[in-house]
Amino acid sequence: MIARVIFDTDIGSDVDDALALAVLLGSPEVDLLGCTTVYGDTLLRARLAKRFARLAGRSLTVVPGAADPLTARPVWWAGHEGALFPDLGDEQVDDGDAAAYLIDRVSRAPGQVDVVAVGPLTDLARAITAAPSFTRDVRRLWIMGGRFDGPEPEHNFRSDPEAAAVVFGSGAAITVTGLEITTQVRLGAADVSAIGAAGPLGSALKAEIEQWWRVRNTEWNNPHDPIAVLTLLAPGLFTSSPDGRVTVGDDGSSAFSPGGGRTRIITSARTGEVAREIVRRIVAAAP
Repeated sequence: MIARVIFDTDIGSDVDDALALAVLLGSPEVDLLGCTTVYGDTLLRARLAKRFARLAGRSLTVVPGAADPLTARPVWWAGHEGALFPDLGDEQVDDGDAAAYLIDRVSRAPGQVDVVAVGPLTDLARAITAAPSFTRDVRRLWIMGGRFDGPEPEHNFRSDPEAAAVVFGSGAAITVTGLEITTQVRLGAADVSAIGAAGPLGSALKAEIEQWWRVRNTEWNNPHDPIAVLTLLAPGLFTSSPDGRVTVGDDGSSAFSPGGGRTRIITSARTGEVAREIVRRIVAAAP
């Protein structure tokens, strides 16, 4: 079965967004319809997504989205986004508005398009607000965000809690992978060596990973966003809750309660297999 997917991302800060895109590009069962970018310099983020797709030998529709959260909040910016590509301005992105693009593509094929969202949820909230039918038309939202084992807010929800509240209050079918799951999986030197050997895309990703390691002063990283992608593509590697509801506080904190909704949270992962599957699919994305 082919999964028709739109990828909504804040690619460029933590390397995990780029790894998630590579997993999608390396998955033959995925028809990647397009990509939307969110949070901060979304034009730069769109150019990065274009570049990684081109390094994989692919042409990808990429539409820049919302730069600012729904309400006035400072945007966190690491400062190294795009720094490894001095010619990034040469990448031509697609015209349009991310929310309008999401609405249009989903409405063309009701019940057939999944959206994988791995950044702040501003683009999705804008789509839902502009077209309430979006929540009926989208097959499922696959979200990396939140934390369901304690009160500490996770970055994506904290960056735009109002947007997260709109999305989780919309009634859409959602599977969400929280930080308590993604931090159980690590990529280390052997994984990065395998990725780096996979052609121009792998070489670029290896450089991005090592840049992120320098930022964090580590020699490993958690592949948060690729894990959310795999909950769609390899569900047998995970267990999830029954349907329920997620509520989001003003500070971005999140809580799950069973029943009364259409949201599932991932409750466990086969971590070693997840890490190997991420690397395998990234290597497969090499042209």
